[in-house]
Amino acid sequence: MAKKRKSWMNADELAEEENIVSFHPRDMKSFYAWDGDILVLNILGTPSAKKDTIGKTKGNQLKISVTAAPVGGRATDYMVKWLAKEFGVSRGDVEVVFGRMNVNKQLRIKAPKKLIKAIEKEEAKVK
Repeated sequence: MAKKRKSWMNADELAEEENIVSFHPRDMKSFYAWDGDILVLNILGTPSAKKDTIGKTKGNQLKISVTAAPVGGRATDYMVKWLAKEFGVSRGDVEVVFGRMNVNKQLRIKAPKKLIKAIEKEEAKVK
């Protein structure tokens, strides 16, 4: 059978091919989860905001606003670049699992060096 192009795969198919644990947003109890040393984040994005901010949670999503305009996925690209700095990793360590052209996104951040306050707060509740 011919191999599917990655751009045509849904999140579950991509996860299976890449041997990644699939985290469907509706199955997650929080806006984040850990897959080994990889942080999985569900995001509700807001493009064209006045300033770049990490907001509060809404259900199982974290609200993140960025100043970039939503043209051709540029707001998501900007969000990835900005979040890489926030988590102390390179841009290549932040992967958009789905939602590049949508406000609902899931990101995978490989071995974050820093955690944002919202995650630190949740981690403290668990301990």
